[in-house]
Amino acid sequence: MKLLVINGPNLNLLGLREPAIYGRQSFKALENFIWETCQQEGIEVELFQSNHEGNIVDRIQEAYGVFDGIVINPAAYTHTSVAILDALKAVALPAVEVHLSDVSSRESFRQISYAGMACVKTYMGLGFEGYRQAILYLKALLGGIISE
Repeated sequence: MKLLVINGPNLNLLGLREPAIYGRQSFKALENFIWETCQQEGIEVELFQSNHEGNIVDRIQEAYGVFDGIVINPAAYTHTSVAILDALKAVALPAVEVHLSDVSSRESFRQISYAGMACVKTYMGLGFEGYRQAILYLKALLGGIISE
């Protein structure tokens, strides 16, 4: 099983950016957490982070035929990017949306998730643990243990 984990804009600044909301752990710590989780589960993983919407769209498109599933934290593009939604729908890979914070309890403009419309599940407000839950969910889904 091979997963692509995509992180959107400003996540590279974890630990510096609004630590009261996003925590004090660094982006490198998040990457290590994802690597360790996938290693423990026997999952091959590729990590990708970009602050540019088009790069994220390109990477989603490139995932077709290469990856079995996608974990995506579109960050601010969650609430603005129909392009990311369309890319996820086009490749039709099972995708799980992750947010470190509980966006449902934040500002009104954060209440819509375009990317989430193409995802089979969303985890929010769990910090790094949301990524583990997303990975485990995709492993179970792709392994036929659960269905959508």
